[in-house]
This record gives sequence, C-alpha cells and structure tokens, in this order.
Amino acid sequence: MTNYIFLFGTFAGLIIIGAMISLMVAGADSADSWWAHSMWLGYLVMFVALSMIFFAVKRYRDQDLGGVIKFVPAFLMGVGIAVVAGIIYVLVWEVYLAATNYTFMDAYVAGMLETERAKGTSAEALNAMAKEFETFKVQYKDPLIRLPMTFLEIFPVGLIVALISAAILRNSRVLPAQA
Repeated sequence: MTNYIFLFGTFAGLIIIGAMISLMVAGADSADSWWAHSMWLGYLVMFVALSMIFFAVKRYRDQDLGGVIKFVPAFLMGVGIAVVAGIIYVLVWEVYLAATNYTFMDAYVAGMLETERAKGTSAEALNAMAKEFETFKVQYKDPLIRLPMTFLEIFPVGLIVALISAAILRNSRVLPAQA
C-alpha cells in the first residue's frame, strides 16, 4: 500500500503544481483577468489530478487484495495519497517562489485589485481591499503561515476524493476486478 501512496501521491502533486505554474506563466502577460478564474480552474485541476486516489485504491483493491477492500483502509490510503500530493505541492511551490524571488504575491494582489477596479468597485472599497492585501502579503512572507496555508489549498480536495473513493470502492461489485 505504501508504494501506491507514494507513487500516486507524487504523480498527483506534480500534475497539480505543474499545471498551476504553467497556467500562471501562460497568463502572466495576458491582459485578461485570469486571476478571477484561476481559483476555479485551480480546484478543477486539483480534483482531476487527485482522482488518482480512486485509481490507486481500485488498483490496490483489485491486484493486492483480490477485489475486496473495506472503507477504512481505502479511506486511509486516499488520505495518504492526498498528504503526499500536498507535500509535493508545497515543496515545488516553495521552489517556484524562491526561483521567482517571491514576487508571486505582489503580482497576485495587483491582479486582484485590477479585477476589482475593472468591475467598477469604488475607490473607498479598493483602498480597504489594498490595506487587507498588504496585511496578507506580510503574513504570506512568514513560512509558518505560508506552508500550512499552501498545504490546506490542496488537502481538503484530496480528503473529499478519498472519502468518495472509499465509499464507492468498498463495494466489490462496483468496477469489479477483471479475471
């Protein structure tokens, strides 16, 4: 089971962070306000990549356990994969931040403020947002805040996928093992 956890968790984490960085690099020079859509797209990428949990649990159930797995072991395996994916995500994100001289948050805040300005948000509201963002930027510089916050971007999605996968795959009649 450990091999599946590390293998599928690493793949999921690398797929997610690779897609996120690619989207940011591709949209960096765009006049479009991709910042506004990046959250939904990011979570969609996470969900798709973390669907590896389902395939890992199914493979483990079918190849190693003879086609039967109980809910708790399936769920714990899914959680393990989500943890590994989250750690990979955090580590590669930290490398990306260091390689870009930690300029992400400045660009992110500028993009968010520009999106709000384009929506016609009042100057008062923009100033209030700018103050909140400045506080957030200071907090984001602290690794004791940034690292867990980055991990918590991905882990809840993995937890949900693990829960759903365990609930489905505990029934050996769902996608039964091929002889």
